[in-house]
Amino acid sequence: MLKRLSFIFLILLVALSLQSNTKIKQTVPTKPQTTVPCINRADVIMYAKKYMGTKYKHAGINPETGFDCSGFVYFVFKNFDIDLPRGSKEYQFLKPALKPEEFKVGDVLVFYGYRDKTHIGHVGIICEAAGMNSKFIHSSSGAAYGVTISELGSEMYTRRFYKCISLIK
Repeated sequence: MLKRLSFIFLILLVALSLQSNTKIKQTVPTKPQTTVPCINRADVIMYAKKYMGTKYKHAGINPETGFDCSGFVYFVFKNFDIDLPRGSKEYQFLKPALKPEEFKVGDVLVFYGYRDKTHIGHVGIICEAAGMNSKFIHSSSGAAYGVTISELGSEMYTRRFYKCISLIK
């Protein structure tokens, strides 16, 4: 009788173990996401514009407390399930650069820093595409001190321009 109970207990234990392993396998994705979701570029800009005037805050990623430039871009694209780097410096390693004639609404502009022209220090999202005369929305630590729209063709941004990248199909 004791052998029979031990045997039944062993069978139950193996069955439970197999069942829990099956559950684990079902929750683990089989393949990492390698493509960017297809989203409407105009929707990205409409969403971004909802935060116009939100104050600038160093390292900020929250509209209630403020955004820095990369925090704003991160926040906007996160709403569309696109994960981006949290810091502007990492954008230099993303995607190949587009030619100005390829710029589209929703593309991300990458700039050198204001004081340090050797390191990446600013990012924004194109809201009106016109090559090097495009307009972009970003969180500025300058005079606007918050989310604003600026012109890429202005001297301030043309001299700091590094590249433009597309994250949307």
